[in-house]
Amino acid sequence: MSVKRISQFFNPTSVAVIGASNNQTRAGFVVMRNLLQGGFKGPIMPVSPSHSAVHGVLAYPSITDLPKIPDLAVICTNKNTLINIINELGELGCKNAIVIAAGLNKEQKESLQQAALTAGVSLLGPNCLGLLIPHLGLNASFSHTVASPGKLAFISQSAAVCSTILDWAKHKEIGFSYFVSVGDCLDIDFAELLDFLGRDAKTKAILLYIDNIENIRSFISAARAAAFSKPVIAIKTGKTAAGALAAEIHTGGQQSSDAVYDALFQRAGMLRVNDLTELFAATQTLAMHPKLLKVEQLTILTNGGGPGVMAVDSLLQSSGKLTQLSEETRAALNKVIPQSDMTSNPVDIFGDSAPARYQQALEILLHAKEVKNLLIIHTPSALAPSEDYAHIIAQTLNKLPPMARPYVITNFMGEDAAYAARRLCSNNSIPTYRTPEGAVRAFMHLVSYRRNQKHLTQTPESNTDDAKINKQAAKETVNEFLEEQQSYLSTHQASQILTHYGVECIQTEVAYTPTEAKEQAIELGFPVALKLISPSIPSKSEVGGVVLNLNDAQEVEQTAFAMLLRIRNTYPDAIIEGFSLQKMAPRAGANELRIAVKTEPNFGPVILLGEAGTGLEFAQAAVALPPLNMNLAKYLIAAAHDKGVLKDRILPEKVDKYRLCALLTRISQLVIDQPDITSVELNPILASNGQFLVLDATMTLNRYKIQSHRKRLSIRPYPIELVEHVTLKNGSTAILRPIKPEDEQAHQAFDQSLSKEDRYKRFFGELPQFNHDQLAKMTQIDYDREMAFIVTQEQSGEHLTLGVSRVLMDPDKVHAEFAIVVRSNCQGLGLGGMLMRAAIAYCQSQGVQFIEGITLPENTGMIELARKLGFKITRDFEEGSINMVLTL
Repeated sequence: MSVKRISQFFNPTSVAVIGASNNQTRAGFVVMRNLLQGGFKGPIMPVSPSHSAVHGVLAYPSITDLPKIPDLAVICTNKNTLINIINELGELGCKNAIVIAAGLNKEQKESLQQAALTAGVSLLGPNCLGLLIPHLGLNASFSHTVASPGKLAFISQSAAVCSTILDWAKHKEIGFSYFVSVGDCLDIDFAELLDFLGRDAKTKAILLYIDNIENIRSFISAARAAAFSKPVIAIKTGKTAAGALAAEIHTGGQQSSDAVYDALFQRAGMLRVNDLTELFAATQTLAMHPKLLKVEQLTILTNGGGPGVMAVDSLLQSSGKLTQLSEETRAALNKVIPQSDMTSNPVDIFGDSAPARYQQALEILLHAKEVKNLLIIHTPSALAPSEDYAHIIAQTLNKLPPMARPYVITNFMGEDAAYAARRLCSNNSIPTYRTPEGAVRAFMHLVSYRRNQKHLTQTPESNTDDAKINKQAAKETVNEFLEEQQSYLSTHQASQILTHYGVECIQTEVAYTPTEAKEQAIELGFPVALKLISPSIPSKSEVGGVVLNLNDAQEVEQTAFAMLLRIRNTYPDAIIEGFSLQKMAPRAGANELRIAVKTEPNFGPVILLGEAGTGLEFAQAAVALPPLNMNLAKYLIAAAHDKGVLKDRILPEKVDKYRLCALLTRISQLVIDQPDITSVELNPILASNGQFLVLDATMTLNRYKIQSHRKRLSIRPYPIELVEHVTLKNGSTAILRPIKPEDEQAHQAFDQSLSKEDRYKRFFGELPQFNHDQLAKMTQIDYDREMAFIVTQEQSGEHLTLGVSRVLMDPDKVHAEFAIVVRSNCQGLGLGGMLMRAAIAYCQSQGVQFIEGITLPENTGMIELARKLGFKITRDFEEGSINMVLTL
C-alpha cells in the first residue's frame, strides 16, 4: 500500500492522452473532449501519429516527442499496444497511467503488470472508465457527463455503474471529491485508495462498487482504518453462483461465498447495501448525517394513516424498533390533535391538518426526550402545498442547535406535488425519500451501520480458556498424520488434535471389518452408533453411512455388512477405511449444533456456525473470520439466530452461550495455530448442561506453504510471538506484550493512575480522562499497521498496566511515530527502555525507515532515554518542543 503514490497520482499538473483522436467513436476523442471541457489548469498533450491536432490542440506523433514529462498519461489505445507504451512512458519518466482498454486475458494482464513494475509506472485499470477529480477540474475519463465538486468519493470496478452513478448524482446535485474507475485493479486497488481517502479531508464518505477483491487482508485493514473516521458503503456483486461467475469473468480473480463477504464488511465496520437503489438511499442518509445514531428506535409523524402503517410494517419486518412515547409527550400531542385522545407512535395528525397543527406536533416531538430519530411523512393535501410543509420542517429544525435535535428524515409522497418539497429538504441537508418504505430502508441502513461500527469499539470479555490449549502437542500430532500421508481424519483421529484445544469428543473405536465392529460394540456396551469411515463420502448420513441405536452384536455385524454392500453398489470407487463405533449419547433435552471451518479463495479459513444436520453450506450458517474473541463469538451466535440457522428450541435447558463463545474462540485459535488444517467439521455437537460433546468430527490436512503475495488469514491474529517475561530493576518479574482488546479496563485504570504532570508531558496539555470509544481505539488495534506494547504485572490479584509504548506507521511503512508513558509510581524501574526497545525492534521487523517522536523540554527522562537509544535530538523553538528521530 502507498498513500504517497496515490497522492501523486491524484494531483497531476499535466496530462498526456496516448491515442488521442478526432474520430468521435474512439475513446481518445471523448477523453480529450472531457479534459478540455473540465477546466483542468495544466497542459493537456495529445499523442497521435494520425493527427497534427486533436480538438484544436497541437498533437505529438509519439511519446518521445512530448515537450515535457506528463504527471499522468491516459492510454486510449487497444490492448495490443499497451506493453510498448508502458515501456516508453517508463523511459520518459512518466510515473502514472490510466489504461482504458478492456478484454485482456490472464497472460496479457500478467505481462502488463510486470511491464509496469519494471518501468516504475503506477496503473489505474485496465478495463476502466478513468478518473475524475472535480476540485482540480480533471475529467480524465470517457464519461458521458461531468462530476461536480463535493464530499463523496466513489470507487467502482464497473465502468457502466460509474456512468449510472454520475447520472444520478447530477440529478440529485450531489458532488464528489474523487470519482475513480479501477476496472480490473491490476495495480492500484481498493486498499490503497481506502488508505488515501480515509485520510483525505475533502472526503466525508466513501462509496464502493466491488466485483472481486484479491488481497483481502490489505482491504480489510485499510477499510477498518477508513471506517473509524468516515462512513464506507459497499455494493458487492456475485450474490448468486451465476452472478459470482459473471463477476469473475468481468474482472478476473477467484470468487468466494457471498456470506464471507458479509462477514468481512461487518468486521470492518462498513455498511453493505444490495443494489444501486439502496446505495443511493444510504449515500443520502450517511453523507448528510455521518454521525452514529444514538439509539435505534424510530418515531413516525404522518398526516395519513395508511402511509404510517406502511412505514411501521417495513420497520418491524426489517428488525427495526418503534419509540415508546412517554405519557407527557402523548398528552401534549392529544391537545393539538382534536380527532384523537389516544395518540401513539406512529403519530397521525390526519389529512385535514393545517400547517399550524403540523408545526405544533413537530415541535412537541423534536423536544421530547425519548425521540432521537424522527421520520416525517407527508401526503399531498388540498389545505397547503407540500412545499409549505417542507418550509415548516426546515425552519423548525434550524431553530434548534444541531446537537440538540433528533435525526430527521422525510418522505414526501407523490411526484409533481412533492418534487419542490423534496428539493427544499435536500437543499437544507434533510434526507428525503419518495416512499415510506424507502425512508425506512434508509433509516435501517443507519441502524446496520451503527451495529457494524460497534464491532470496532466493543470491549471483549476475557476468555480464561488458554489453559485448555496445548498448541505444540497439537502441532506434533498434525505432523505425525502428515508424515503418514493421512490427509483426511475421521472422528477417532481428529479427536487426538481437538482434545489439545479443550474440545471434547465422544469415545470412538475403529473397526476394519464387520466382525471387528461386532467385537468393538460388545466392549463399548449397547446401544451403539455405527458410522462408515470414507474420505470419498463427506456426508455419510445421506447415503446410509450412519446407523444409530444398534442394540446387540449380531445387529451391528449385519448392519455393517449391509452398509458395505450398499456403498459398493452405489459408489464403487469410494475408498472405505472401516467403521467407527460410539456408545449412544443421551440426546433427550440437548441442543444439536454444528461448527465448521472452511478455506475460501482469497480469505483463507472461515468459521461457520449452524444447527446439526447434513450439508452445512454458507446459506445454512452464520460466518465469521478468525481470529475470534469472546465478543466476536457472541456476534456470530447472534448472527446465526438472526439468520434463522440457529433456533431457540423448547428444551429444558438453553444453550450456554458464554461457554459456546469460549468453544468458538478455541476453534478460532486452532485455525490460527495450525496452518496445516484446511477444514474442520464438528457435526453434531450435543449442547447440554453447559457441556459440548462432539459426536462426529472430520478434518482435512495439507502441508501449508507460505506464499509471498498473500497471507493465510484475512486478519492478522494477536502476535503471541512478541510476548516475553521481563525482570524490572527492583527484581520483580512482569510481562512485556502487545496490547489486547481485553485490556481496556486495565488501560483505563492506567490512564487514571497518571499524575497531572505525567499526563501533561505525554499529551502536551491537560486532557480529560479517556472515554470508552477512545480507549477502544487504543486497545483494539490492527497489528498490521500499528503496535502498542504494554508491561503488565499481577499485584493483589489484579493485572496492572505499568507502562505503554505505541507506534503508528503510515501505510507505506516508511515512517512511524512513537509515544511512551509509564505509570507515575513505577518510574525508575527500567520500563521506558524496555518499552522503547520493543517498539524499535517491531518497526525494524516491518521495514520502517525512521521513527520519530515529540516531547516537551521538561521531559528530561524521555529525552535522555532517546539519546541513549541513538535518536537524534533537535529543538523546535517555534513550537517549544523537542523532536526525536531515529533512522533504522
